Amino acid sequence: MILTLPDLLSPHEVQSARRLLADAPWADGRDSAGPQARRVKNNEQLPHDCEAATRIRALVLAALERGAIGRYVCDFPSTATHGNPLVIALPHLGASTREAEDNCAVMVVDQLRDFLEHGNVANAVNFPAVSMARESAYRVAIANANVPNMLGQISTAMARAGLNIHNMVNKSRGDMAYTLVDVDSPVAPSALAEIAAIQGVLSVRSLPLVT
Repeated sequence: MILTLPDLLSPHEVQSARRLLADAPWADGRDSAGPQARRVKNNEQLPHDCEAATRIRALVLAALERGAIGRYVCDFPSTATHGNPLVIALPHLGASTREAEDNCAVMVVDQLRDFLEHGNVANAVNFPAVSMARESAYRVAIANANVPNMLGQISTAMARAGLNIHNMVNKSRGDMAYTLVDVDSPVAPSALAEIAAIQGVLSVRSLPLVT
């Protein structure tokens, strides 16, 4: 998404910035990327310490001083921005460094394993965040439509199967809901089939604790 903000720079400043960018020593974005990001990154970037970047930064700071810009936020602090109360200088996160990529890979694996083994959901795009500590060796994970009486129908089906509910959590996100239920005894395939047959239930998984 591109936002157009009028009168930040004068026409002369815009022309100057365009000339600087046209003649700038653009660098391959992969040069500063980690080994994994380098495989998918496809961009050119302006070295933050080159002359063009320095002069464009000066244009921005001048607009800041005259009030055309309220605040300037950057992740490459410089001596020109240091100590300026109108500048919010953040450290560059280095999210494409080898260490960051390794940490992200470990995080993804841990979260996926937690979902497969315990049904917990974190950082999903279209599911609610759900986490429940294990209080039983037998757990059922249910994805269902976010409609009235869903929990009542699930509880009734479990009661008919002779399952005692030890603990339960239900979270929703828009039209989607997700339920974790810990029960006190093994869940028979027939009980799972009865829950799956409830209108609005999208998936059912039995998650016995692996020791």
